[in-house]
Amino acid sequence: MKIKNVLISQPKPADLEKSPYGDIIRKYQLNVDFYKFFKIEGLSSIDFRKENKVRLTDFSAVIFTSKHSADHFFRLASELRTEIPETMKYFCSSEATAYYLQKYIQYRKRKIFFSGQELHDLVDVMRKHKTEKYLLPCSAEANNELSDLLDQHKITYSKATMYRTVSEDMSFLDLSKYDLLVFFSPSGIKSLFRNFPDFVQGEKAIGVFGPTTATAAREAGLTITIEAPSANAPSMAKAIEQHLAICNKNSK
Repeated sequence: MKIKNVLISQPKPADLEKSPYGDIIRKYQLNVDFYKFFKIEGLSSIDFRKENKVRLTDFSAVIFTSKHSADHFFRLASELRTEIPETMKYFCSSEATAYYLQKYIQYRKRKIFFSGQELHDLVDVMRKHKTEKYLLPCSAEANNELSDLLDQHKITYSKATMYRTVSEDMSFLDLSKYDLLVFFSPSGIKSLFRNFPDFVQGEKAIGVFGPTTATAAREAGLTITIEAPSANAPSMAKAIEQHLAICNKNSK
């Protein structure tokens, strides 16, 4: 199926022309709309205390799976007037998240660790520091994949719900006009069906980024057309471009 109209469930890049999406829009003459399907809401310090039986200072290490988890950890520490000790160690699921911590603390390799794109890579790093007592900041809708790996390797940790995802009202969208819908998290898939409970994929192409998003899409009964990251397509823009190249070649 020829793809001309694309819906990306993320905010529009600040400079679309210079972004990877700008390149494929020009090259393949696409019409692309950008809309975030959900928003992140942090728990108040009062709600945090109600929902979690933990104290931030009871832990020697923190696991960050996203920039959101870092933002809300340090926000709550400030609201709770909790001083995070200099000895605290931070284990991040990506290099980007690790460097993002410079917003809050001085970057030191001896206390900030990160892994590749797979969660088991992060757990492998943590296994070298098994004596640490880990805190896992997460959303109310946290995926259990990381928890299952931590349990499997008998790593001591506690979850702490610090934020939640809330579906945006997307009912203004006319999904019938799009040939490709692209999602980057399970929350995006959930928001799709919350806004459009009668949605039927039909011939529409579905693109997903990340294994948890792929799982959520399949569990929702969607057939995935484009999946990233992969060895040949580390970004969603690259994966879309490769798919379009194949489609154009086959249509000749």
